[in-house]
Amino acid sequence: MLKRSESWLNLIQLVANVEAALGLVLQARHGLGLSEYRALDVLARSSNDELRMQELAAYLRLNQSSVSRLVERLERAGLTIRDLCPADKRGVYTVLTKAGRARLEGARPDYENALEGALREHGGETLLAAQHNAVVSSNFSSNES
Repeated sequence: MLKRSESWLNLIQLVANVEAALGLVLQARHGLGLSEYRALDVLARSSNDELRMQELAAYLRLNQSSVSRLVERLERAGLTIRDLCPADKRGVYTVLTKAGRARLEGARPDYENALEGALREHGGETLLAAQHNAVVSSNFSSNES
């Protein structure tokens, strides 16, 4: 069992190192924290560039208080706005603005380059390749059924 816990610790350390590298690049070049970048990315991938606050919190694995503070920062920067759900006035959406999309698109190449470099530096490429192969194998197996 010790081997499994050592592997888990190594994985956590790899992720922490990669995230630290990504955060440094995003902050230095684009004035974005890693959570802010991820929020913009999740919103950009969502239908109509919007999500309920609870959905955004779930995607980012943040509690309601943390996601509210995050969205406040994005709003102050003009990168998102909040909107009430027309069907349920209690529901609040976070909506990506044009400025938010532009900031995301400007940051994305640096994010991708930093991700590639950090994964290579910290040994993450092998791990991602193994995970990708497992997903492809699983999809292939389920398609044969």
